[in-house]
Amino acid sequence: MIIFGTKGYLYQLAVLTMVCGWCGNPAAHTLRKRVTKFTLFFVPLFPFSTKYATQCTFCGGERQIAKEEADQLLAQAAAGQDGNAYGQAPQQPGVTPPGQNPYQR
Repeated sequence: MIIFGTKGYLYQLAVLTMVCGWCGNPAAHTLRKRVTKFTLFFVPLFPFSTKYATQCTFCGGERQIAKEEADQLLAQAAAGQDGNAYGQAPQQPGVTPPGQNPYQR
């Protein structure tokens, strides 16, 4: 007897601020990657489907996008996370940057 099937994985890649195509509000959108893998005896072996989508956090509207567009949005999100990027206020004194232990000097 051979037991096979599929298992889905959902990865949240980034949170972006965009104008929603469904409700028209400028709101946060989550960029998600959905991967479906083939399993044999409950062991995921290889992915056979990968899809990208953005979902509005205001209205819940979801839009499927191509991999190229997802890569472009991910690059924009990475550029926006730079410490002192153009258009962002400098960090306030006493605030610890993310990823740094506040109790260590």
